[in-house]
Amino acid sequence: MLEDRTLAGATPAPWPTAYPQGYAVVDVETTGLARDDRIISAAVYRLDARGEVEDHWYTLVNPERDPGPVWIHGLTSETLEGAPLFTDIAEEFAARLADRVLVAHNAVFDWQMIAREYARARREAPVRQRLCTIALSKELGLPLPNHKLESLAAHFGVVQRRAHHALDDARVLAEAFRPSLRAAAAGGVRLPLLECRPLTEWSDRPVPRQQSGGYGGYRAGSWRPSRKRPACPHPNPGRYEAGGRLKQGMRVAFSGDTSTERELLEDRATEAGLHVATSLSRLTSLLVTNDPDSGTSKTAKARQYGTPVVDEAAFGQLLGDVEPADGA
Repeated sequence: MLEDRTLAGATPAPWPTAYPQGYAVVDVETTGLARDDRIISAAVYRLDARGEVEDHWYTLVNPERDPGPVWIHGLTSETLEGAPLFTDIAEEFAARLADRVLVAHNAVFDWQMIAREYARARREAPVRQRLCTIALSKELGLPLPNHKLESLAAHFGVVQRRAHHALDDARVLAEAFRPSLRAAAAGGVRLPLLECRPLTEWSDRPVPRQQSGGYGGYRAGSWRPSRKRPACPHPNPGRYEAGGRLKQGMRVAFSGDTSTERELLEDRATEAGLHVATSLSRLTSLLVTNDPDSGTSKTAKARQYGTPVVDEAAFGQLLGDVEPADGA
């Protein structure tokens, strides 16, 4: 269940002193994306200042609830039954993260899930900064077809063995991050580091354990809940303004490939009190797309109507601080 291995690395050439002195490349698998969802497995690859692997660690985590989309992560209730609770691994996890920059693909998601688990445990994760590899690939101008981990891995010739397995996803990301870091150093690129603030908003809404055939309201072949998504209860407050906050009731549309499954992003938006729109109109508050120049009907209409556009990473950050609707 727990695995630890230390690897030796050669002493590399001099490195920019302004760069961080160590990184924790993280991947977590979860029961879903809502505030009441839980971590069910976690992996950390610790890297030195130059991106060389120091060691790695992996654990299962018993979420004390239904495991969610088993057909994606492969972790059943039976597999997780004897796993430690998050409170049991919180100290070891913290030791792996301490004094390092958290690195993840779509890092805002991993950070929020980790921060909520520590909030439930009445503790604080020892993370002060995070680095999203999606943002770094954009800073480097990598010619990727989309922002999925598999595309970043393929660009650097890294072979994925078990997609959606936390340990292998963390390994893949660590191997892809190393050449990205070296390219950034060689090009004098400023790393897109963001502050990690502890979260206090989380939920422990009871979710029943399910038997085979259904998992917490999800169905096989899709991340979308089998129930019909409820109508947004808040009025549309208008368009999103750059640099501002999202507000409950805003109409949000999505276009193109995303690193996170589209249905899960839509569920997160709904959970935050936003109105998920299937089409784009003059009433749309915001379009989320990683490729604004793709020429899709939604991006074309966004240009025509002057609809604000943000990418997936920026949207994930905005979801962490959604303004309540008037009177809410």
